[in-house]
Amino acid sequence: MSVLAGCAMPPGPQNQAQGNALSTKDAHTAFAAPQSYGSAFGALPATTGASKDKSLADAQPIDENTPDIGSFHQTGRASWYGRAFHGRKTASGERFNMRALTAAHRTLPLGSYVRVSVPATSKWVVVKINDRGPYARGRVIDLSYAAAKVLGLQHAGTAKVDIEGLSRQEAKAAQAEMLAANSNSN
Repeated sequence: MSVLAGCAMPPGPQNQAQGNALSTKDAHTAFAAPQSYGSAFGALPATTGASKDKSLADAQPIDENTPDIGSFHQTGRASWYGRAFHGRKTASGERFNMRALTAAHRTLPLGSYVRVSVPATSKWVVVKINDRGPYARGRVIDLSYAAAKVLGLQHAGTAKVDIEGLSRQEAKAAQAEMLAANSNSN
């Protein structure tokens, strides 16, 4: 028996394909969530018509609008989510793309970047926080399938990870390093 713990939308009886709002019952749960890192209310995503329908493959580059969370560090259990949530709206308004390097975190600002590493293997990946979660107990971050695959945890399902917040400059450098490493291994 396998259990899929996802986070593309908070649990509840909404039509996720249409992205309907939370019900009154679910609203109580949503407001009981932890406060966002670095802000009492968190980073609210821009909801312009142009950005609403973009896939994450066309995600915006790291620029001066990217939240700077360079002082953030956390250790805990990571899990991943994929096919069952592919194409659904995330908390940022983007559509979840299981093949993009993204993640869900309960408190980090949407649009921020973190380096997630597995201490046991020294593998790491840089992901964009574009969703809220995980909703499974004992987990600190939900990775996309692509990120889980880079870390080698797509079969295990979960792993102990270190999460390091990145400044804009660190995120750019880390992404360039990842691209270089990938192009050298092909």
